[in-house]
Amino acid sequence: MQDLDPSTTGLIDPFGRAVTYLRVSVTDRCDLRCVYCMAEDMTFLPKKEILSLEELDRLCGAFIGLGTDKIRLTGGEPLVRKGMMTLVRSLGARIGPGGLRELTVTTNGTQLTKMAEDLYAAGVRRINVSMDTLDPAAFTALTRWGKIEQTLDGIFAAKAAGLAVKINAVALKGVNEHEFDRMVAWCGEHGFDLCLIETMPLGDIGGDRTDQYLPLSLVRSRLRQSWTLEDSDYATGGPARYVTVKETGGRIGFITPMTHNFCESCNRVRLTCTGTLFMCLGQDDAAEFRDLLRDPSVDDAGLAQAIRDAITRKPKGHDFVIDRRHKRPAVARHMSMTGG
Repeated sequence: MQDLDPSTTGLIDPFGRAVTYLRVSVTDRCDLRCVYCMAEDMTFLPKKEILSLEELDRLCGAFIGLGTDKIRLTGGEPLVRKGMMTLVRSLGARIGPGGLRELTVTTNGTQLTKMAEDLYAAGVRRINVSMDTLDPAAFTALTRWGKIEQTLDGIFAAKAAGLAVKINAVALKGVNEHEFDRMVAWCGEHGFDLCLIETMPLGDIGGDRTDQYLPLSLVRSRLRQSWTLEDSDYATGGPARYVTVKETGGRIGFITPMTHNFCESCNRVRLTCTGTLFMCLGQDDAAEFRDLLRDPSVDDAGLAQAIRDAITRKPKGHDFVIDRRHKRPAVARHMSMTGG
């Protein structure tokens, strides 16, 4: 498929925002069961409902042709999908003028000892690793059965391969809020960025999110008691707002969908492994692409038009709220389905 000229076909939503960032969930499966992301006894999708790697590649190519210059591959856990590196290599080959500016991956780190060098060779230069605690027992409790040594080995394998590492940690009240000073110091020591994320009301996880919710405004205030946080204009194209830690030279990003949303500058949409495109993480409206991809009468131009039509439905923002009265998620789907 030939790329179109992004200057004449760029994706602009109804509010004048250029949509240049696509997050792609390549699988709903994961080798961990993080308590805020999945139910313990998850029912995964049958294979026939999942887009093939070739279908994902074609759809990503259509987005690139329409001006998308950043793609993040997510899951579930993207690196557990069989043949995943085929897709990574194909997309990595699209990095350059008129194509992608960046290809990144969000992972739990368990597969990085095997795959970090291949990711770098394919063109990936930055990865996000989800790790909410440095305490081995707490890590196992949060992931339900994970071993922190496997994730740490993966992180340092990624660093050795030349990948820039950012640690993503979901702030959970009464679980890891006492650890953030330690995590700031550890990340500073090893040259990793740290990104703190408010828990989001997606999916029934078999627990009460009102007990987990910790506003990052409070976390930031506490961190200021130990660290000098200096405002930074650093940006990755995502929703995090960064500060620099004067004492370590490292960066901390804050993603605050609850206390201060980032909708006004939203430049991203999310594609699930089943071909559903969510124009907003916090809304249920979606466009379906699986049938289009499997319809031999739909050519590349038809696919591109369907993408343009979907972007015209992108809302101004989300309606996330922690529902204390009914104790139910704002959006029914799990984060593992939508893509982290």
